[in-house]
Amino acid sequence: MTLDIITPDRKVFSGEASAVTFPGSEGQFQVLNNHAPMVSTLDRGPIIVQTASGQETFTVDGGVVEILQNKVLVLAEAIVA
Repeated sequence: MTLDIITPDRKVFSGEASAVTFPGSEGQFQVLNNHAPMVSTLDRGPIIVQTASGQETFTVDGGVVEILQNKVLVLAEAIVA
């Protein structure tokens, strides 16, 4: 699936991912290929991205994620160091 993580300042990540774990407002959840369409709000916490070359982690300060037809779009308020 294609993943884009965007903040108001810049595009943080754009590429292929096999799995992504999110800090949802109602609890942590994971998205895999062919996931059902959904929109969710995000709390502060880590987004864990599994790629062919390994794992990357981005800590967000809230935001929104949309999953639709193997495309995942994250609109994050900010990336926390």
